[in-house]
Amino acid sequence: MNDGDGSDKVAPGLSPDAEVVDYSIQLALLAAIVTSSDDAIVSKTLTGRIQSWNAGATRIFGYQADEVIGKPITVIIPPELHDDERRILEQLSRGERVDHFDTIRLTKDGRRIPISLTVSPIRDSRGNIVGASKVARDISERAAAEQALRESQQRLLESEQALLDADRRKNEFLALLAHELRNPLAPIRYALATTKKEGRTLEQQKRAEEVIERQVTHMSRLLDDLLDVSRITRGVLELKKIATELTLIIGAAIETARPILDAKRHKLSLELPKHAVRLEADPVRLSQVFSNLLINAAKYTDPGGNIQLTAAQEGSELVVAIRDNGMGIAPEMMPRLFTRFSQAQSALGRAEGGLGIGLSLVRGLVSLHGGSVTALSDGPGHGSEFIVRIPVGTPLESADIEATQDVPVSGAGLKILVVDDSRDAADTCAILLELSGHHVQTAYTGRQALDLAQTFHPHVLLLDIGLPDLDGYQLAKKVRESSWGRGTVLVAVTGWGQQDDRRRAFEAGFDHHLTKPIAAETVESLIQSLGTTLHPSKSK
Repeated sequence: MNDGDGSDKVAPGLSPDAEVVDYSIQLALLAAIVTSSDDAIVSKTLTGRIQSWNAGATRIFGYQADEVIGKPITVIIPPELHDDERRILEQLSRGERVDHFDTIRLTKDGRRIPISLTVSPIRDSRGNIVGASKVARDISERAAAEQALRESQQRLLESEQALLDADRRKNEFLALLAHELRNPLAPIRYALATTKKEGRTLEQQKRAEEVIERQVTHMSRLLDDLLDVSRITRGVLELKKIATELTLIIGAAIETARPILDAKRHKLSLELPKHAVRLEADPVRLSQVFSNLLINAAKYTDPGGNIQLTAAQEGSELVVAIRDNGMGIAPEMMPRLFTRFSQAQSALGRAEGGLGIGLSLVRGLVSLHGGSVTALSDGPGHGSEFIVRIPVGTPLESADIEATQDVPVSGAGLKILVVDDSRDAADTCAILLELSGHHVQTAYTGRQALDLAQTFHPHVLLLDIGLPDLDGYQLAKKVRESSWGRGTVLVAVTGWGQQDDRRRAFEAGFDHHLTKPIAAETVESLIQSLGTTLHPSKSK
């Protein structure tokens, strides 16, 4: 320390050498911090050339110090972000600091990584800005977590929207279902009142009966479609595949759709293969597919329209196309066309008794056959086309049924025993089958049915399950145990249609399982197919 000679003063208790030592320690500590930091700490000139490069920079960017010192900092900056670097240099030249700037940088192996960047100006001893110090932190984990959070939030929003849409569709469907089920009740009530009126004519009686039949058929179809869609959704609907022929399926579909085709005066044109196309399929379900598509085309085509059905075998596939010149399909409707309970708003006025499940049912039944269905349309007003593809494969030979002395000769009706504890159900079913040329007897209890069957030896036994004394399962087992009953075709007729009910029926010896309410056409179609099987000469 110097008294008044103008020399520098040293703090009391410290020598000049001590101050130098302290500064050296600070530099050493700073160097150690820079060296050991996990962050990239880089200095550069105001022209953007790298001056220093720590180990953290090597860990993050992959370059060794001698590979980058002296090179432009843009070696680690994507080309599209070079303008950001120029703006940062301008900001630094004004003495401003850049704090926690999130951006993207390039690694030596070409990866793009997210980093958080802090840039500070470096000044010389006179306070002039001569460069910049950059601290870059790899925020890949944080960015990934933020992205995952954003995606999770987006999925949550989409899920919430899907739930809202599903709830809206459910409410719309329930309202539509109530409307469609109530509609037939009014004409049925009026028709029933007509049949009770004294002084009615035979013509009025006939018209009332036709109304009841038509409306009951309509309600049955709605309920059947609902049950079928539910079974497909739960995976419990089983196909009953047999060796069948295309024209029989198409013919049945046209007959089902004929009332609406005729009512709207549509012209239906057919183009079928010249040779017979045989396939292994459930003829009832496949006919249901094509009738639904024909009915759909008829509904959404103005009266007097043209509907065309073409079928062709392409390699191992059967391709059936149904085209119409109706209202067409809007592009925004296409993604949800086969969704349950979905109808275009512009089509609701034409729905004519639909629940918006027909196309969903079509897709489900086609999928069960191993096929696919697609829809085409050039937009509203330009008609539509539905194309069904079903694998043909090698049809199975019809299963041989053990012959007995009672096998009917060609041209004769079948012997059918109808068993149901509901007398009305048994008697009306018997009348229907008798009018089709079959020999029919009825029984109302299990015991009565067994006694009658032992002498009647039926070819087909339509058997209700819930009988008061001997239930259908027990009766089926007894029939199968008898010598005359091994070749009898057993058909379960029941209100129980769950998978376990079907399994139990087949285990008891039943060949077919029908769930009430059963359409007359279903019974007649089944009996007709059984007649072909039981008459060997008819299958040739």
